[in-house]
Amino acid sequence: MDFLKPHADRIYAVMRIFAGLLFMQHGFQKLFGLFGGVPAEAPAFIVYVGGSIELVGGALIALGLYAAPAAFIASGMMAVAFFIGHVIPAKGNIIPIVNKGELAVIYCWVFIVIAAKGAGIWSVDASRARTTG
Repeated sequence: MDFLKPHADRIYAVMRIFAGLLFMQHGFQKLFGLFGGVPAEAPAFIVYVGGSIELVGGALIALGLYAAPAAFIASGMMAVAFFIGHVIPAKGNIIPIVNKGELAVIYCWVFIVIAAKGAGIWSVDASRARTTG
């Protein structure tokens, strides 16, 4: 699709922003009970640590502020979440469509791409690089 190539940087920026904003919603859900809240049986560690990474990490990724390290941490968290929240309850079934872990896998891979590529355009990181360099 050659017609999209001139827009690749902008498409990447929009993907980063949306991924961060969507990830933040999970943090708001866990920490503040918004968007349906979390099940009462959810362990406090998952609620507070996971919710904090989702909220703060999602904000940093969306803003493009320290986006690469934030995305790396978020990617790792989603890899752990996939195994703890989906593989183990599914009695070891590692297939995401079966264990309902598709969202965790997608977030994990999107965030590892952001960690590798950086914030890109339309980011605080890019703005800071322009003013200091």
